[in-house]
Amino acid sequence: MEPAEMNTIPNGKGHEAGEETTAIAIKSQSEDAAHTNRTPGNAEANLAESSEFLSNADDKKTPRFTDFEGKTSFGMSVFNLGNAIMGSGILGLAYAMANTGIVLFVILLTAVAGLSAYSIHLLLKSSGVVGIRAYEQLGFRAFGTPGKMAAGIAITLQNIGATICALYFKPLWEWYLNGNYLVVIVSCTVILPLALMKQLGYLGYTSGFSLSCMVFFLISVIYKKFQVKCPFEDFSHNRTVLGFNTSVAADPGGVEMTHEADPACTPRLFNLNSQTAYTVPILAFAFVCHPEVLPIYTELRNPTKTKMQHVSNISIGVMYVMYFLAALFGYLTFIDKVEAELLHTYSRIDPYDTLILCVRLAVLTAVTLTVPIVLFPVRRAIQQLFFPNKTFWWPRHIAIAVTLLTLINLLVIFAPNILGIFGVIGATSAPCLIFIFPAVFYIRIVPKEEEPMRSPPKIFAACFAILGVLFMIMSLSFIIIDWTSGSSKGSSGH
Repeated sequence: MEPAEMNTIPNGKGHEAGEETTAIAIKSQSEDAAHTNRTPGNAEANLAESSEFLSNADDKKTPRFTDFEGKTSFGMSVFNLGNAIMGSGILGLAYAMANTGIVLFVILLTAVAGLSAYSIHLLLKSSGVVGIRAYEQLGFRAFGTPGKMAAGIAITLQNIGATICALYFKPLWEWYLNGNYLVVIVSCTVILPLALMKQLGYLGYTSGFSLSCMVFFLISVIYKKFQVKCPFEDFSHNRTVLGFNTSVAADPGGVEMTHEADPACTPRLFNLNSQTAYTVPILAFAFVCHPEVLPIYTELRNPTKTKMQHVSNISIGVMYVMYFLAALFGYLTFIDKVEAELLHTYSRIDPYDTLILCVRLAVLTAVTLTVPIVLFPVRRAIQQLFFPNKTFWWPRHIAIAVTLLTLINLLVIFAPNILGIFGVIGATSAPCLIFIFPAVFYIRIVPKEEEPMRSPPKIFAACFAILGVLFMIMSLSFIIIDWTSGSSKGSSGH
């Protein structure tokens, strides 16, 4: 029963000094208020209850999701969280820089990264107070069933959107394999087997390989900056002027224009236009990893708040550097001609460039290996919303995974535009998961005796939630105005 769920304190192990004591004290108060019939001397029952990850008032000894000790190493946890952060969002950052300018982009990227780290701190603090390591259960503890529903729905929308973006790739060779067929084949042969894993820790090696593929992408983008001349010309025009197998990037004898003579080759430090409205949502979408934080925390070996915060800070820091370098060199290569999907811009120069084809394969592999990590919280959210008191059952586990992948494949095949997905999803669910939910959960869960409502931490959290609401309203308004004006590049596919 859900009221009993609120009063139980699962998984009390592995907290820092003081956390477990606080959690037990809160539990004792809530149980006294509910007039439960449990006896304080029943030590065995209390021990069994504290070993569960999620509460179950009807059957205290039923295994729930993570009835095991965390065994994932610090490094593997960094790989998993970094992989959850990293996705196809990196392909849109050069376009974001083109529409903000270099300086404004750095300011926004730094701000969003810092705010993401702070919101993870709020989540971990709330989790430590009540001994719960599930986003939906934090919502339940803070606001009851409405809070649990809101968290579950936001996680589902956000991560399905992220999965759609991860699978919305162009075919490697358009003359060889249709992109829609490729999505289905990859989903069935690679994603589904990995998505059926019961624990996130098993995906640490694939996450490491995924990040290695993104490092190869970054190195290639930096290398191409010094190979592609500015301004570049489309491949169709190059075939007419220079011959069928040449391109401006490869032909040193091609027609050149100096950077000084062409303003299109001059990077801008600041730039504001109608497409700037997409920038903050794209950045926010690129740093969303919050649904995965608590599951990774649960499986971390010898977990503490400080240790998990270090995992989060390292992951965000590494992704920050990779995002900045990919955006900077991608922008400096094409300046204002960069498109929302960076690799498509390279294909305009030479669609048969061997390096770019290899990079596309590496990115395809990387984002494909991200999908199982992203689907894990969605499956858990569905389990929490529709089967809250059910034990783990393989047929249900498989059915949820297959249903999710089928739905996502249909959306990928018929989704009109990757930029529209970035903008709308990033402007709605991302602010909730990054700003609003962690702040309001923190305010509601942390006891007033520990931190009064007018204490600086709770005032900062309240301002953080207000910032999230303002960010959501502003971003959605800009995107709607941009769409209705008919000037959005998001209306055309890539």
